[in-house]
Amino acid sequence: MWVPGVGLPSRLMLSALTRAARFCILKSGAVRRMDVPAGNRRGLSDYYPHLMPSVGFGKSSSRVYRCRSETKRYITSPRVAETLVRILRGKRKSCQLFLECNPGPGILTRALLESGAKVIALESDKTFIPQLKSLGKKVNGRLEVVYCDFFKLDPRSRGLLTPPIMTSDMLFQYLGIEAQPWSKGAPLKAIGILPPKNERNALWKLLHDLYSCTSVYKYGRVELNLFITEKECRKIMANPQNPGLYQALSVLCQIACGIKLLHTESCLSFGTYTANGQLAKQKHRESLEQNLCFIQLTPHKDLFTGTLTPFNYDVFFHMLRQCFMKRGAKLIDHLHSLSPIDAMHILKQIKKSKDVKVIDMYPEDFQHLFETIECYKDDNYKWLYDDFMEDVII
Repeated sequence: MWVPGVGLPSRLMLSALTRAARFCILKSGAVRRMDVPAGNRRGLSDYYPHLMPSVGFGKSSSRVYRCRSETKRYITSPRVAETLVRILRGKRKSCQLFLECNPGPGILTRALLESGAKVIALESDKTFIPQLKSLGKKVNGRLEVVYCDFFKLDPRSRGLLTPPIMTSDMLFQYLGIEAQPWSKGAPLKAIGILPPKNERNALWKLLHDLYSCTSVYKYGRVELNLFITEKECRKIMANPQNPGLYQALSVLCQIACGIKLLHTESCLSFGTYTANGQLAKQKHRESLEQNLCFIQLTPHKDLFTGTLTPFNYDVFFHMLRQCFMKRGAKLIDHLHSLSPIDAMHILKQIKKSKDVKVIDMYPEDFQHLFETIECYKDDNYKWLYDDFMEDVII
């Protein structure tokens, strides 16, 4: 459900929104998710986030966390760990801060510590907590271990949360990490492996958090260093030269972040663990033949210096999803259902022909299209909407 903001300039106010009608007519795309607090909007490049009051860790909850029902990959090869440290650390000798997501047996944790780094280990499986804490006692406070699932921070359905489920405010305030303005560098580097069964959902959630400047991105331009499957990696890096892989996710990732492929590794270099903490054998031949790609996602410093903001990002998401529903269609056919503005005029402004197709548009072309419609001055109404994205992460 999307609701108007309160106390905003008139150009950002919702002009008409009716649940019963098929279309909603919006001015300047001024809508937001109900679960994104007004205080989290970043209208300026140097916006400082306002943190919520400190929230205690609940002692009970009706939510049952089933970490064992979810398959997780772990780095089990010292060689891979040393390679990653060499890539991430380079020749730096300073005490960099790394947020390691689900370190498991701590192979990478140990390699990072040996390089002189400081590590915050967020582990969602209690089996590994004791050995990680034991390691922490040997490194003079350079390892902090927290029972937490990074990929489930700030769940959409709130209530009383208990670890490993928690909010980013709970976590960062506990760790004493302060927010930094968007114009500064990354406050920390996060390292992890996307959950195998929910890889796409995890990517969508991270993108929504980034574009809305919520969750960890309230604290600045957090750099993500993630292992993802080679298939997903090719998709998020695709463009019109790879029409079979190119999709809305590709555009959103490339507009928001600088993407670097740092390393490729066979799935054989990773392991999963059984309920009693024993290393399990990999079963499926298909998974054994896959590679995992280690990519770096660095949010662009100038992401919010133009028309796109954490307040209207949802319009941009919708525009892309609508276009890629029929990726082989002409862009002009989509424009008729996206905006009341004359489609030929829009195409002229973005310097595209009437025959251009969706899959011929590069990410920067879609951004130009969005900005052209958002900044159109000769019409009070910018967008036509179906009721959409009640649940945007699919």
